[in-house]
Amino acid sequence: MTKSELIEKIAAKNPHLLLKDVERIVSVVFDTITNSLANGDRVEFRGFGAFSVRTRAPRVAKNPRTGEQVKVEERKIPHFKTGKQLFESLNKK
Repeated sequence: MTKSELIEKIAAKNPHLLLKDVERIVSVVFDTITNSLANGDRVEFRGFGAFSVRTRAPRVAKNPRTGEQVKVEERKIPHFKTGKQLFESLNKK
């Protein structure tokens, strides 16, 4: 699902909201999640999952074309852990 598809689904379920208002709401939610992660905070949606930031240690990698060794600096990466409810709905038997 893309961001625009999400906006369309929310607008369809909430006909009393204007499309531009739904777009603004979705953008604010995503911006808030992004800013929280950039500040090192954890974002949790009960039953759905939690976003957090992990640090990847510096390492030496190899350029696949030239075989040359390249130093890769430490970086921060987003991490998502599914919530119990989401996990169970994906793994129904």
